[in-house]
Formats: sequence, C-alpha cells, structure tokens
Amino acid sequence: MMWPSSQASKILTFLLFITVVFCISMDTFLFLRIQNYKIDMFDVVNNSSQETSTHESVKLPSYEDVTWVPCTINPLCHPTVKALMVDHINHYIYGPLCSIIDIGLGISDNMPFITPNMISFFHVFIAILGAKLVTCPNLAWRRIAVVLFQIRMFLDDLDGHVARERKHIKGERSEVGTMGYWVDGICDLLGVIAMMIGITLYLKNNPPRRGYKGTPVSTLPYHQLKEINSTEDIEKDHNADNGISYKTKVTFKRIVQVIGLFSGQMVLSSLAWNRYIDIYQDLLENCTEYEVFRRESTFRSGKFFFATALWRIMNPHSYLHLLSLAVFCDKTWGFLKTVHYSGYLCLVVAAGTSEYFVDNLRTFVMNGVDGR
Repeated sequence: MMWPSSQASKILTFLLFITVVFCISMDTFLFLRIQNYKIDMFDVVNNSSQETSTHESVKLPSYEDVTWVPCTINPLCHPTVKALMVDHINHYIYGPLCSIIDIGLGISDNMPFITPNMISFFHVFIAILGAKLVTCPNLAWRRIAVVLFQIRMFLDDLDGHVARERKHIKGERSEVGTMGYWVDGICDLLGVIAMMIGITLYLKNNPPRRGYKGTPVSTLPYHQLKEINSTEDIEKDHNADNGISYKTKVTFKRIVQVIGLFSGQMVLSSLAWNRYIDIYQDLLENCTEYEVFRRESTFRSGKFFFATALWRIMNPHSYLHLLSLAVFCDKTWGFLKTVHYSGYLCLVVAAGTSEYFVDNLRTFVMNGVDGR
C-alpha cells in the first residue's frame, strides 16, 4: 500500500466529505445564479424581440458583472441544458481545470495541430495503461491506475473544451450527430471497456471470498457447495466466535455476472443521459418557434433543476467516479455487488421521473404553436 490503511481511510473520508459539501454548495450557487441573473441563450432572443423586450429577464443583472471569478474559468457563468446534467466532478472541478490549463498552454489558440480528436485518442491510450495496472495484485499499482483513469476523464473534458473554444461556443453543449460527437463517444466507450476488462481480470486472478460462519462444510447448502472447487478454496478460522468460519472463493461465472450487470447499468445510463440532453436541448435551446417566455420559465423552474439533478448523479461519469473510488479503497467487489441490482432501480426512478417531466414540458412549451 502507499500508506497505512487506517490513515488512508481517514484521509479519504475527509476528502469525500469535503467534496460532497463542495458539490452541494455549488449546486446551490448554480440554482441561485439561474434564478437571479440573465441567461445567455434567452437574453439574446429577448433583446432582439420587441414582444419580449419588457420581459422580466431583461431587467435581471448580468452574472458576469457581479462575479469575482472570471467567466473563463467559472462553471456558473453559462448555464445550459447539458451543463445542468454533467456530473459534479466534471462540471465543477475538471471543467475549470481544463480552462486554466488551456489558458496556460494556449492549446485552443496557439496549438492548432492538437485537435480535440487527438486528445480523445490519447485518453484511450491512458485508459489501456490504467486497465493494465488495475489487474495488479498490489494495491499501490491499482491506486495509480485510478489516477490514470481520472486523467482520462479529465482529458475527456479537455477535448470538448478545446472544440467549444475553437467554435466560440459558450457553455456545455452536445452537438448530436457531428463527427466529434461520434469520435468522443467511441473513445469514451473504449476507455470504459478497457477499465471493465482490467477489473474483471483482477477479480479473476484475485477472487473475492464469501464466508460461512459456524457452519460445517457438510451442512452447507448445495448451491454454496458448488462454489468450492477444491480443498484449496476453503479457508478455516478456528478462532471464530461460533466455531469454524469457512470462506470460499467467488466463482468467475459470478464475477462476470456482477460486472456484466453493472456494465449494463452504465450502458443504459449513457443512453438515457444522452437522450434527455437531446430532448431538453431541442425543446429549450434549439427550437426558436416555441415561445421564449415558456422556454425560459421552464429552464428557471425548480422542477427542471430537480429533473436534471437526477442525471448529474445517475450519468455514466458518476458511475465511473464511484467505481474509481471503490478500486482506490480496495472495495471493488463490495461496491459492484452492492449496486449491480439496486442501480437498476435508481435508473428506473430517474427515467420514469424524466419521462413524466418531458411529457409535461412538451405540452407547456408547445402550447400556442400552430394553433395549439
């Protein structure tokens, strides 16, 4: 290990607490920013339309005029649909860090030979290297692998940042159907596949064990006896409180099943996350024929903030952050086993809530269009 486990646990617990408090605070500031200041995409329409020029949003102050953090690195300056649905770590930490590094190195302005696609391809290489290290039995190497996977996620943010800067796009935005969209998505998929293969190989070579306390082997149920392949698969603890404690290796079949179910959650999460970004962008940002007042009031509503908050938590990047934390803490199997079924329930709740909101949102913003 890199340091004693007790010390590592205290440090990680403290850092996790600070991170959670920071993210909740930033979510609060984001909600207040949306409620009390102009929003770029609606302000442009309001100022160019005589019918909406007296709307309340015109009277709202500009956030750029009151914030002390420059908008070049401030994640609250340009709220968009996608910005509200990006996970906390990427939006509040990696996003500003990308801006700082881009400003420092001048990637967007002075390095035209470094393209967003090149950055995407490079983070696949980082993921493969991390997948190799995560198979190591030594926890120190697996922790280095976690650092590499986080660098991969940072580079995933950086390629999008560079692409937006070169197109002079303010705020997060998903350009569905473009070449960059598909390259980024495929590279993300390859990186996640590499990570899951690495974890599978690690668990195969270092199978977790399942304990049966105070129960003689002869009395174990048949389905538990099937997991015992040989006498080497049994560890005995004669100092157990209730007699002998037996521990048997979890079978590779069970490992593949759990990882497969977890991977399925990530696929469904990714599909749903992209689906709702696309729907919300079309209804609130892209379709100018819908009344701007209805679109803006929806964007500012607490219901919309809640609906998007579900996907800040349930999107595939959040899954990867939690999995990385589990690997770093040497709790990989415990985490996977805990969420491989329960995660589906959370996805059903998030998707069901979103579908209900989308149905009501369509009815509201389309009311009055073409005679409706």
